[in-house]
Amino acid sequence: MRIVVDTNIAFSAILNTNSRIAQIILRPKTRLNFYSTDQLLAEIHEHKNKIQQLSKYSDTELDRIIHLITSKIRFINIHLIPKETFLKCEALAKDVDIDDTEFVALTDHCRGRLWSGDKELIKGLSKKQWDKFITTEELYNISKFKK
Repeated sequence: MRIVVDTNIAFSAILNTNSRIAQIILRPKTRLNFYSTDQLLAEIHEHKNKIQQLSKYSDTELDRIIHLITSKIRFINIHLIPKETFLKCEALAKDVDIDDTEFVALTDHCRGRLWSGDKELIKGLSKKQWDKFITTEELYNISKFKK
């Protein structure tokens, strides 16, 4: 199953490596394939100081954990997404959260599901009949105890 990881999901996994979110991402031998765009890496870098303040990790620990989490995600160049798909998703996201356009477009392009904790994004796109979200609970149930 193709899962597009939104930035807030990655932040949650980095901040708490014992959380269900981190367990799902870090679980070995899963049938879940995680994808994102370089926007996720840029946002982690942009908010690294805040993440460090919240987590109380040392520089070395934080770098190790960021690498651990992001190494489980395959990063796709947004230029591989057809322009029509990107523009359609940009129109969908523009009045909800334009910053999430890349994640929505990647989800459409790879025929996956978007894993996001952004309630406003979920509510806004659901109103527009875009229903390609998956919850942490659904992913946990899919991934737990599956060998």
